[in-house]
Amino acid sequence: MWRSPEPRFDVASAIAQGGRDYQEDAIITDFPFGAESGVAVLADGMGGHAAGDVASKIVVTEVFSELKFQSTEMMEDERIIPDVMARAAMVANDVVRSHVMDNPDTRGMGATMVALVLIENRLFWMSIGDSPLYHYRSGKLHQLNEDHSMAPQIDYMVQAGLLDAEAARNHPDRNCLTSVILGDRIARSDCPGKPFELKLGDIVVVSSDGLQYLEEERIRKILHKYRRRRSAEIAGYLLEAIEELADPDQDNVSFSVIKMNHMKAIQRPITRKPADYVESMPAATRLVTGDIGAAVEPGEAAPAEAAVVQAPPVFASAQAETPGPEDEAEEVAATEEAVEETSEVEEDAPALKVAGGAS
Repeated sequence: MWRSPEPRFDVASAIAQGGRDYQEDAIITDFPFGAESGVAVLADGMGGHAAGDVASKIVVTEVFSELKFQSTEMMEDERIIPDVMARAAMVANDVVRSHVMDNPDTRGMGATMVALVLIENRLFWMSIGDSPLYHYRSGKLHQLNEDHSMAPQIDYMVQAGLLDAEAARNHPDRNCLTSVILGDRIARSDCPGKPFELKLGDIVVVSSDGLQYLEEERIRKILHKYRRRRSAEIAGYLLEAIEELADPDQDNVSFSVIKMNHMKAIQRPITRKPADYVESMPAATRLVTGDIGAAVEPGEAAPAEAAVVQAPPVFASAQAETPGPEDEAEEVAATEEAVEETSEVEEDAPALKVAGGAS
């Protein structure tokens, strides 16, 4: 009995508004069945009335489109991935700047960013801000990326004995960002030149800081307890734990859970299509001259006035032949006139015969 092959990646995403009035997180993942690579991009908007939701959508859209556009090149040469990611972040930053210039009332909007590219078991990432990228392996959980907020400095003060743990957790400056995408100079970014290699059984969680309303130990226990379940189930249990907190100040939360199903080598690598490649099979759409002349053969240069012409769909001609109410009324009137003319001929016919006989 034939069985569908198992995809390399098991991925599930979740998002919740929490106790906030608006949703300012944005997330997108792309791990197609049959592909040996995938992309995830997450952004946590900031600015409140200054359109943090717009900033996060801009960042996710611009970064994802650049990574997707360069996906084949990244598969062919993984060394370019950090540069592609850095360029994507700069493009997103430029678009945010343009939006603020066109809409001055949105000044102050910005967003964090975590983008990751997975090729087989090799994980590349770039992050700006405090959105965490977690890695679970063999019962242990740690954050892979840097935290660009005041939290690390405050935690260091606890280790140095300058601050107690409870005061550190509730410190008013704990979530102040030291780097963010807001259309200005990006102060810091985390983008390692070499990938992090995953093993079978590893779990990756890319999230906004809303997930950190859960203690890190609570997150670890959930991942450990359900490590053999599907990513969708793990995501559900994480959301359930957030809801159980019932924290009225709960921030927006979004995250994606990524697991490796197998470690098999790539069977058919994706190759870049040459720029001068010409399709050998005829296309459904033909290129013809402006006067509907002869079709231009593949590879030939089209005249300047050429236009693309498609054959009309079958249903269009059928609709043209189907009579409408006005056409039906005209046909009925014509039929009645024909009947009346026939009746008049039949009435006149005997009289003509009689006249002929009298003569």
